[in-house]
Amino acid sequence: MRIGYFMSYWGRGPGDRLAMAEAADRLGYSTVWSAEAYGSDAATVLSWIAGRTERIDIGSGIFQMPARTPAMTAMTTITLDHLSEGRFHLGLGVSGPQVVEGWHGRPYGKPLGLTREYVSIVRSILERSEPVTHDGEHYQLPFTGDGALGLGKPLKSIVHPLRSDVPIYLASLGHKNVALTAEIADGWLPTFWSPTKADAIWGADLAAGFERSGEPGKADRFRVVPTVPVVVDDDVVVATNAVKPHLALYVGGMGAKGKNFYADLATRYGFGDAAERIQDLWLAGRQPEAIAAVPDELVDEVSLVGPAGRVAERLELWRSAGIWELAAMIQDRATLEALAGVAA
Repeated sequence: MRIGYFMSYWGRGPGDRLAMAEAADRLGYSTVWSAEAYGSDAATVLSWIAGRTERIDIGSGIFQMPARTPAMTAMTTITLDHLSEGRFHLGLGVSGPQVVEGWHGRPYGKPLGLTREYVSIVRSILERSEPVTHDGEHYQLPFTGDGALGLGKPLKSIVHPLRSDVPIYLASLGHKNVALTAEIADGWLPTFWSPTKADAIWGADLAAGFERSGEPGKADRFRVVPTVPVVVDDDVVVATNAVKPHLALYVGGMGAKGKNFYADLATRYGFGDAAERIQDLWLAGRQPEAIAAVPDELVDEVSLVGPAGRVAERLELWRSAGIWELAAMIQDRATLEALAGVAA
C-alpha cells in the first residue's frame, strides 16, 4: 500500500502546504494530491509542485468537471504530464449542487450521464488516434446547437501526449456513481472511507461496475485511493478533536438539508442521529456545537489519530482492506514526518 499526501485546497492562503509537498517528496510519499473547491485551483498548484519536486507523483483530487470542458481537462492533463515527466494522475468529480450552481453557474443536472460523456471525451483526446467527435446529451463536438456558427470542425490535439493512458480516477460516494466509477475509470477517490465497512456498503456496486466494463481482471488493476485524515499526537483526545471540525464542516455544511452526500454516508456508517444533529447545528450557525457533536467513534472510523504506535496499529486496517494508496490528509509538518516513519 502506497502512502500519499493529500494537501486539500487552500483556506485563506497557501500556508505551509507547498513546503510540505516538497517535504513529502523527500520523505518518500508516493503522491501529492491537490484539491479545489471555490478558492485555489488544483491545476496551478500541481504545476508548481511538479517543478519543485523530483520523484513524487502529482494528482488532482479533484478537478471539478463543471469548471472545465472535457477538452480543457484533457489539455491540462497533457500539459501536466509532460511537465512532470509522466507523474500525473487525473482525478475528476462533479462536486455538489451548491458549488456547481452557486459558484460555476451551471445546472447540476444528471451527473451520471455527464460523467460518462466527460471521461469518454477526455480519453479520446488523450488517445489522439483521430479528430474528436462526440454527439451526446451533455456535450457535442463539434457544437451545432443554438448560437453555433456552423464553423466548428473535429480537431486533434496539437501536442502529442506523453502518455495516452494517464490514469483517471473518479470521486464518488453514491451507489450508482461508484458502480460507474468501477466501469469507466482506472481508480476511485472516496472521502471518509471506512476500511471495515466499505466492502459491505460498496462491494456490490464495484462488482457490478467491473462486470459492465467488459474488461477481464479489471478489479485487479483498479486503484482505490481513499482520503484519510491523519493526526499524530501523543494525546489521542487532542488528535481526535483536531479532525472533528473537518468532519463537521462536511457532514453539516457541505450540502443542503436532505441533499448532503457526507451526512448520508455518516448515516450508512450507523451515525444517523449524530449526522442529523451535526447538520441541524451547523445550518443554524452553531458551528462549535456541531463540531462537539461529532462522535469520537466516527472520527476513528474514517481517520488515523493518536500516538504513532496507535496510528501504526490502525494503519494495518487500511493495508488489509486492499487499497492501492492511502491519501493522508495532513495539516502539520510533525504528522507528515511521523507518518512517514510509521509507514516505513
